[in-house]
Amino acid sequence: MKLTSRIFIVKGSIILGLALAITNLLVAQQTYESPYQDPSLSTEVRVNDLVGRMTLPEKISQMMNTAPAVDRLGIPAYDWWNECLHGVGRAGLATVFPQAIGLGATWDEDLIFRVSTAISDEARAKHHEYVRNGSRKRYQGLTFWTPNINIFRDPRWGRGQETYGEDPFLTGKIGVQFIKGLQGDDPKYFKTIATVKHYVVHSGPEPDRHSFDAVTDERDFRETYLPQFEMGIKEGKAYSVMCAYNRYNGETCCGSDALLNGILRLEWGFDGYIVSDCGAIRDIYAGHKVVATPKEAAALAVKSGTDLECSNVYRNLVSAVEKNLLTEQDIDVALKRLFTARFRLGMFDPDEMVGYSKIPFTTLDSEKNKALAKETALKSIVLLKNENNLLPLKKSVGKVAVIGPNSDQSFVLLGNYNGTPSDPVTPLRGITEKLSGTSEVLYAQGCNWAAGMPGEKSNEELKAEALEIAKKADIVIMCMGITPRLEGEEMRVKIEGFLGGDRTRIDLPDIQQDLIKEIHATGKPVVLVLLNGSALAINWEKDNIPAIVETWYGGQEAGQALADVIFGYYNPGGRLPVTFYKSVNDLPDFSDYKMANRTYRYFTGEPLYPFGYGLSYTTFKYSKFRTKKTYSSGDTINVAVTVKNSGKIAGDEVVQLYVSNLVSSIPVPIRALKGFKRIHLLPGEAKTVSFSITPEAFSVIDEQNKRAIKPGKFELTVGGGQPQSGTGIKEPGILKTGITLL
Repeated sequence: MKLTSRIFIVKGSIILGLALAITNLLVAQQTYESPYQDPSLSTEVRVNDLVGRMTLPEKISQMMNTAPAVDRLGIPAYDWWNECLHGVGRAGLATVFPQAIGLGATWDEDLIFRVSTAISDEARAKHHEYVRNGSRKRYQGLTFWTPNINIFRDPRWGRGQETYGEDPFLTGKIGVQFIKGLQGDDPKYFKTIATVKHYVVHSGPEPDRHSFDAVTDERDFRETYLPQFEMGIKEGKAYSVMCAYNRYNGETCCGSDALLNGILRLEWGFDGYIVSDCGAIRDIYAGHKVVATPKEAAALAVKSGTDLECSNVYRNLVSAVEKNLLTEQDIDVALKRLFTARFRLGMFDPDEMVGYSKIPFTTLDSEKNKALAKETALKSIVLLKNENNLLPLKKSVGKVAVIGPNSDQSFVLLGNYNGTPSDPVTPLRGITEKLSGTSEVLYAQGCNWAAGMPGEKSNEELKAEALEIAKKADIVIMCMGITPRLEGEEMRVKIEGFLGGDRTRIDLPDIQQDLIKEIHATGKPVVLVLLNGSALAINWEKDNIPAIVETWYGGQEAGQALADVIFGYYNPGGRLPVTFYKSVNDLPDFSDYKMANRTYRYFTGEPLYPFGYGLSYTTFKYSKFRTKKTYSSGDTINVAVTVKNSGKIAGDEVVQLYVSNLVSSIPVPIRALKGFKRIHLLPGEAKTVSFSITPEAFSVIDEQNKRAIKPGKFELTVGGGQPQSGTGIKEPGILKTGITLL
């Protein structure tokens, strides 16, 4: 049977290959009125021919996200604005994976590639279905404004949920795999196009994003804000970049020749197109007031390298050319980049030539993708506390009270920039289904998310209902946290603790804290489940609640995944992609973009939970840390370690490698992640994990603001997290060794 299946697969591949060959042969034999219509010619020849036939107004009409059809040339309408942050967004039915911060918490590069491959499958299927039905609207295309690889430098930022966390290396590695899965591996055609955003030095505050100036020195710029973008371009080969709203050191990000042409194109060799964030060109004159008029802003942006505008200030480019603020040749340069993208997506070729057009519409919401969404949700869950091994619970636990505003609201699972799942599973539903026929489940909302939010019942009524069922229960599962209606992008929210999408404090809202304390006072054991997109200062809860589980905004299968973890069907292995701080008072001012005392790399205080932290239901033992003691500067450093599951159940471990420069006279991070690998181990099983650390991992930004590798002494640590001496947190099997670079 296996042999037959393999023969069938091989025959299918041969048939598909023959079909494509025949199609290409027929294409080659056809005659075309114009070279741009001929698929057998190079993309460059076709693009040059097409652009050369267009009038100036036609050219400029194609440089805004809503590009109209040019019927006389056979150019179909196209809207460049599409989203797929964690599933195809804003276009109806789609598989919704955990929010990006949850993807970061998986620390699993292979998984992220599979997730973005599934997303691009659904994107292609949806796009071709729309086109077949004559629709070419926003959110129906193939150019996606994803991933967001900004650094989550401060937990107050409402859009931090859209990122992979606070570390440039982790963000870059996860981002590269997401890009590769989106863009595919066809030598001629892009599957979709990924856009790394928001370039650059962008992470709040949201209410000021149209006017603020992010100021840093070159060291912070090169060590923290740029590396993941460089990885996305050089390793991921992202074909699009979105420039940010803000200024950086005085220059608008979408109007900076140094940022766009200098670093992106000349330094990194980027050959794709650059798109503005939506409304960012207007900000050049209206928010930042760098220039006085729309036409000056449009001209500055195009000459600086911004090829495409999200909005319509670029309609002033006709007048700008007439006023000699830029030339038609400047327009042509930008336009050719845009049409190169459309040709490489196969938009001007027969579907028969584009293999991705064959992806069936049934891939949407498929059982395979649902299973992948659940696997991803499972792998994103971080176990923060498990006192006396309260978890996992037995299914025969007795009466279970599920309490909290995040218990049964499906929109909370979806974060922002989301699609629409067909059957989202809330925590209450997941727990109820898991305990069906074995235990009784009671439910109460308990409180609202924060004081001042509308609700049908008063907070006192909600609390009374929660206390009543808690007293009847044998165990209480509290689903608390935040909601994407409070934290997010430039929101009209002004509630205690929240402002404009950002947070002004990082603990739970008072009414949630009060409810947790009163439920705890009943004496019933409590499992605290957090659903949120950013770090929470849960100080009292850490000291008093026996079990705490972080689930983020876990996507459509979040409830099933949570139930599997709580009742022992899955051993959690996620790790924090951000630092959990004790107080907002431990942090610099939110608008200060200097990295001093921010993120695990520079924070000198004691964290509540450190970056890279996460518990398991089993234990792991590290041994045989192998590397040479001395290397020449510029060498690749090879290390290996043996990891054994020393417990009684199977589980995942995230092996983390950090580098510390012990003798540098130049400011450097306390430590920096330079390698990680998620592995699965059966009880008693051991594996050797190897890392090759590139020379750049030991480099510094020197006194001349140049990257340099200097001789010195370094400490390497490997284990299930960072060294945490003095924090009160048990070190997760850390091994250390010193090396010298000559």
